[in-house]
Amino acid sequence: MHSPWRVRQWPTKRRARVVNEVLHLHLDGFDGPLDLLLELARTQNVDLSRISILQLAEQYLAVVEKFRQEAKTVRLELAADWLVMAAWLAWLKSRLLLPATRDGDKEAEEAAGLLQERLIELEAMRAAASWLSARPRLNQTVFERPVAENHTRIDRSLLRVDLSGVVLAYLRARQRGGRKRVYAPRVIRYWSAHQARAALGRLLGCQSPVGWRYLHSILPDLHGEPPVGRKAALAGALMAGLEMAKGGQLELRQEQHFGEIEWREKE
Repeated sequence: MHSPWRVRQWPTKRRARVVNEVLHLHLDGFDGPLDLLLELARTQNVDLSRISILQLAEQYLAVVEKFRQEAKTVRLELAADWLVMAAWLAWLKSRLLLPATRDGDKEAEEAAGLLQERLIELEAMRAAASWLSARPRLNQTVFERPVAENHTRIDRSLLRVDLSGVVLAYLRARQRGGRKRVYAPRVIRYWSAHQARAALGRLLGCQSPVGWRYLHSILPDLHGEPPVGRKAALAGALMAGLEMAKGGQLELRQEQHFGEIEWREKE
């Protein structure tokens, strides 16, 4: 049998390798993928008598052992496919060594057809695996909603109203909103500097000198007034005292910082 594939003799021993999950062999009469070698052998396009089944088996075992030593995982289905292909090659070569019979030729044709079907199925499975790997994966490329939202509305108000009741309530609310509200701010009673000056004048004219007295003693009763009213009254008394001290009617003193201010009639 003449083969269009030229037989190559390797000067040195080469090892098989795995490329894209395909076992590539380096045999004395072939260099390429294992499935291609099987297809060429089935179609009688390669001389199986020049192919060493021993080298094929050694390279297959070497690949599996290499993956094991490098702590890599070999997919069981791939290793099984490679083993089946190698077994078919061994069987096809054995048919060349055994005497040819009619029954054997028929059996070989059936085996070749079965092998072709297995190769077609293998290619279909590889295509399906590639298609599945390219599809979006849940929780990797796409994510689902953790908990579905519940838009059910439950009325827990225990209110039972009709349309007329709603209209009446709306009218009452409109009437309340339409009334004018007059803002009446709280009136604060301030004690002015003029009133403080008048109070000091009355005390100076009707009493004999009694010494120093606190300035806040002249303040009126501000019970119930806000703090701002008391502060304003104290400021008015201070202004009145300063004016009268400037006019020579009384004297002021403060013995310490932030201490009480005292006054007395000028001698």
